[in-house]
Amino acid sequence: MKFNFFIPTRIIFGKNCIKENGNLMCIGKKALIVTGKSSKKNGSLDDVLSVLTDNGVKYEIFNRVKSNPDIENVLDGADVARKVEADFIIGIGGGSPLDASKSIATLATNLIKPEELFANMIKKRPLPIIAIPTTAGTGSEVTPYSILTYDKIGSKKSFFSPLIFPKVAFLDARYTMSLSYNVTVDTMLDALSHLIEGFLSVKYNNFYEYLVVNGLKGLKTCYKNVLDACTDIKKLDFETRELLLYSSTLGGMLIAHTGTSVVHAMGYSLTYYKEIPHGRANGILLANYLKFNYDSEEYKINMILKLLGIKDIYEFEKIMNELIRREGKIPEISIDELIKYSSIAIKASNIANNKKSVTQDDLLDIYKKSIF
Repeated sequence: MKFNFFIPTRIIFGKNCIKENGNLMCIGKKALIVTGKSSKKNGSLDDVLSVLTDNGVKYEIFNRVKSNPDIENVLDGADVARKVEADFIIGIGGGSPLDASKSIATLATNLIKPEELFANMIKKRPLPIIAIPTTAGTGSEVTPYSILTYDKIGSKKSFFSPLIFPKVAFLDARYTMSLSYNVTVDTMLDALSHLIEGFLSVKYNNFYEYLVVNGLKGLKTCYKNVLDACTDIKKLDFETRELLLYSSTLGGMLIAHTGTSVVHAMGYSLTYYKEIPHGRANGILLANYLKFNYDSEEYKINMILKLLGIKDIYEFEKIMNELIRREGKIPEISIDELIKYSSIAIKASNIANNKKSVTQDDLLDIYKKSIF
């Protein structure tokens, strides 16, 4: 047996974890806080500012992170980091602010072109990062990836470096309590796709079994509770929110080692061109991804279904459709558009993580069965 497990991020999990462990956040003299607008509403920003103030740490806030940050957005943030002489970064929010914080931390110390960034040509150590997720899905707080919109290829693209693992991740489900039904579903589907794609990846090793089993068992409870809460999101209690956050983090730890696969490669075009939220884009594709791989991954796929408490792929597809349909209609997409998307997806590096050989025609077929 061979395996390689590396998670240098210290994970602090639980209610009020920031205020109870504030000293672990203060890893420098001046922080650049990278965030969006929601951190003020959910209480996470106030908790961070309270801790920094109490410990005499100066800060500057960069709250201009886009919902799908691009190169220009993170270059703007890096310029601010250098201007204010920040010596560490605090990322607060969903996947967009957390991914942006990693890019900003890197570009603050490396004056490089986008091509060099995506080629992982990092010469200087990025600024250290503190990560505070306020959604339950991306797992970015425990991964060495930063995913950005890259107009040059008409899709999203990631860069990888073990140097952008956050130093500390603070996970408090209180910050997710105010999430809307749609955002809750979108992010849950992202966590689900991480666990499924990671489990089916050619890089998967049995050493990671704890992450898969416990992550999927947690989502078994969550997706049923989320379905029940469709008419009143306030029905989703703290315990369910916390379980969602836990499963999301396990999914992040898994893909930190296995990477993602076909679903993510295909989903990026749905987000880039049709503005379908990332997790929802993945959810649209998941059932037909499982059908495509069933002949080569029967044992694992049956295990996934069992852990989720689902009898077969067709029931899984029904549940995915139910979750997605409650969010609204899928935008109209033509065959020509799907051909274009499949031509983009087949070039993605994570396609190689699929055990079964994949062609562009295979991707087009998965798109058509999922969309039409």
